[in-house]
Amino acid sequence: MADALGLDFGTTNTVLARLGSGSDTASISFQTPAGPADTMRTALSFIKDARLGASALSVEAGPAAIRAFIDNPGECRFLQSIKTFAASALFQGTMVHGRKFEFEDLMEVFLKRLEAYAGDNWPSPVSRVVTGRPVRFAGSRPDADLAMRRYSEALTRRGFPELHYVYEPVAAAFYFAQSLSQDATVLVADFGGGTTDYSLIRFETHAGRIRAIPVGHSGVGVAGDQFDARMIDNLVAPDIGKGSQFMSFGKKLDVPGSYYSSFSRWNQLSIFKTTKEYADLKALVRQAVEPEKLELFIDLIEHDEGYALNQAISATKLALSAQEEAQFRFAPLGKAGVKTVRRHDFEGWIAADLRRIEDALDDVLVSTGTGATEVDKVFLTGGTSFVPAVRRIFSDRFDASRIETGGELISIAHGLALIAARDDIDQWTVPVVG
Repeated sequence: MADALGLDFGTTNTVLARLGSGSDTASISFQTPAGPADTMRTALSFIKDARLGASALSVEAGPAAIRAFIDNPGECRFLQSIKTFAASALFQGTMVHGRKFEFEDLMEVFLKRLEAYAGDNWPSPVSRVVTGRPVRFAGSRPDADLAMRRYSEALTRRGFPELHYVYEPVAAAFYFAQSLSQDATVLVADFGGGTTDYSLIRFETHAGRIRAIPVGHSGVGVAGDQFDARMIDNLVAPDIGKGSQFMSFGKKLDVPGSYYSSFSRWNQLSIFKTTKEYADLKALVRQAVEPEKLELFIDLIEHDEGYALNQAISATKLALSAQEEAQFRFAPLGKAGVKTVRRHDFEGWIAADLRRIEDALDDVLVSTGTGATEVDKVFLTGGTSFVPAVRRIFSDRFDASRIETGGELISIAHGLALIAARDDIDQWTVPVVG
């Protein structure tokens, strides 16, 4: 089915794939104002543009959104990792230059920009879209049914007549299964930005056609973004007032820790900036025992330093995957913005998160009665799989010869495209509760 699309709408990056000749798949390529790309950062920028009308907004996505944000400080509203809001009943929308955008609006606008960037590379008409979804969405109380309804609303607005949803690790498993030379029980661990998902699938070949027997799934709302939050909480938050105090009626009280929970989720800073909580933070400066720290906190938010902070954190985390210590550098903090970070300390910060990731692995193995020796292949995908402490979870349980990686950015989208061509697609999909 050449007019079908596989859509990996990711927390950090989004990839679309379609079938090429035969059973080959190809990523949809995009020509953006920031240059060509095969993957798109899941980000949007909005700038008022008088040329388009008094209330019109110029919208960009992906790297073009990042460039617009960097080139137009103070004028550009920048939103990223919008998938993290999908399953939150508390998120009822955000104001952008005086206009309210609900989740469905943001996803629709993002997809519209991707279609425009794709140009002639976009298949037309698209008859079927198969979209990935995590086993468990990110958030403290995620509502998967709500997220799926929001996805369906946005995709329906884009005119796609046939919609299907597949667990992301199932899609990654299908992509990986194309390289299998014999029947195998495969465990896929998909580490996204917001979630870690597992799928255990038995793949068998009958008459030259792959048949899949789902064995079990599990997931947890912890992944790379949570690791980033831990780093921010330890490297940045103390210098902007975490643990400090303020005076109230002659008593010293702690600055609310909730401010720093919001800040550590760098991808939500643009939302935090519009909340009552942020207004309360600004009012607290006059009563602060260390007002200079809260003033620095406010400066970071006012100057939209979330993206720069993400870049600094990501660079440090990446370096720690290859060496025992690394330099954290974040110029907006001044002298406090240069620190040496040891891998040992980082692993201590994320210890509780690692336990939750391992508990989810235990869940899928124990609930299905599958022993480690019964798993023929373990396929790790997603950037967080490179974190040494994460890899040890698997190397401690499975023989090294069984563990494979690859296709960190494309495996899900290409697996979805392959599933889109199946006549037994219902076997692979997750139903949407109306």
